[in-house]
Amino acid sequence: MQKPIIIAHRGASGYLPEHTIEAYQLAIDLGADFIEPDMVFTKDGHLIARHDHYLSTTTDVSDHKEFADRKTTKTGHDGEDWFSEDFTLAEIKTLRAKQAMPQRSKQADGKFKIPTIAEVFALTRANGVSAKREVALGVYPETKLPGYFKSIGLDYQPALVAELEKANWWQEQFPLFVQSFEAQILIELKNSNPELALIMLIEKKEDLLLEQYAKFADGIGPFKALLADNKGKSTGVIEQAHALGMQVHPWTFRSDQLPDVFASPQAEYDFFFDLGVDGVFTDFCNDAKAAKLARIARTIKEL
Repeated sequence: MQKPIIIAHRGASGYLPEHTIEAYQLAIDLGADFIEPDMVFTKDGHLIARHDHYLSTTTDVSDHKEFADRKTTKTGHDGEDWFSEDFTLAEIKTLRAKQAMPQRSKQADGKFKIPTIAEVFALTRANGVSAKREVALGVYPETKLPGYFKSIGLDYQPALVAELEKANWWQEQFPLFVQSFEAQILIELKNSNPELALIMLIEKKEDLLLEQYAKFADGIGPFKALLADNKGKSTGVIEQAHALGMQVHPWTFRSDQLPDVFASPQAEYDFFFDLGVDGVFTDFCNDAKAAKLARIARTIKEL
């Protein structure tokens, strides 16, 4: 797979409600190399694709009178909400997804179901290598709040391994990265299944402990602002990660939230491609794909 890889952040979330089969399929059709499902648990232990375990921002749960009494508070979350771990999978399947960001189209709100990770893996395999694709499609799941979920008896390590077994990953390995903001779950996955490729997510400068992460992770997923200073020069994070044998996949590239210093999405991608990133998380994978193809064309022309 030619780098930099294009990772469809929550699917084609710039266009359709995030973490739906339809958003993932659109991302695939727009040229993504990987689709990225965030994972949370249901009450009965199923893994579903949601960015957060609270449901009000991405589903129509508030419209369901039968679930009014499920609204509650949880440690670590401000205010009341409905939470995935208080719903069975059957109940989750009665909800419909909606666009989380106010500036984006709401036309598809209420149309799409909440998928399980099993359904996402099935979609990945169905779109593997076909007439539309030259290389196998990858999947890039994130374990959300693993420490919290483990504290209530829901453990990602056996749950994710079981889903990969059902998807036959151990025999027919499709491209896969597993990511988390919490090191412990990655350490547990590395110890139990060393063949898994793991990515440590990083949001803050003080968490750039790359030598420590290199002991168990194959790469880092840093907030993109950590990679360059205000003069447009590399902070050295990419170079250090590469020296440690780790890939660098920054987040999140959003064409409708372009930083002021860039005149176009192409300019932003070109800047980070030139810095040497190995992949990008993007809500608009068509723009990332166009930037990647333009870069390839320029390289060929210069030969």
